[in-house]
Amino acid sequence: MKLLIIGGTGKTGRQLIAQALEQGHEVTAMVRQPDKVKLTHSHLRVCKGNVLSLQDLGAAVKNQDAVLSALGHKRFFIKTSILSQSSKNLILAMEKQHVKRLIAITSLGINDSRYKLGLYYTLFVIPVILWFYFKDKSKQEKLIMQSNLEWIIVRPGQLTNGKKKSNYQDGEKLGHYILTPCISRASVADFMLKQLYDNTYVHKTPTIIN
Repeated sequence: MKLLIIGGTGKTGRQLIAQALEQGHEVTAMVRQPDKVKLTHSHLRVCKGNVLSLQDLGAAVKNQDAVLSALGHKRFFIKTSILSQSSKNLILAMEKQHVKRLIAITSLGINDSRYKLGLYYTLFVIPVILWFYFKDKSKQEKLIMQSNLEWIIVRPGQLTNGKKKSNYQDGEKLGHYILTPCISRASVADFMLKQLYDNTYVHKTPTIIN
């Protein structure tokens, strides 16, 4: 399958690229700084582009079978609407190029999963440190939900750098009001790639935790 991966230089994005190549997919990684992609592979194409540019996204989306978005928040202090604005452009580009399947990562604790990331995040991290980020993530989710795409929004718990596991939990009503659920980035990438062939969560927001 031909895949476009957005956010490929982040920790989850790097896992997506590596695992997608291992599975035999043809991967296009659109990034701002191509030199940050250290992996080389005959089925990997790295293209320079800005997620805020509709023209760049349109060129990258062309001839793809699906798009996986692992955009993070490294730049959100500079531009607090980057996630929602880039998702709006991505949706337009995908609809124009007739690419249907979008698998995007957000976070547990957003919209109808509010409070499910544990007390520490609910009472301190989200309202004090990541308020603008989660607000933009909320907008991002709503834009995706309003689209005509075959979207799946993946809401992981707190991300870790642990190994990929096969016994993680996924579902729409997972989470914890007191404890903070965690999940490795490698497991998240594994789950996202599985959604390329599985329609169980189309137009749904599955949570994934250990």
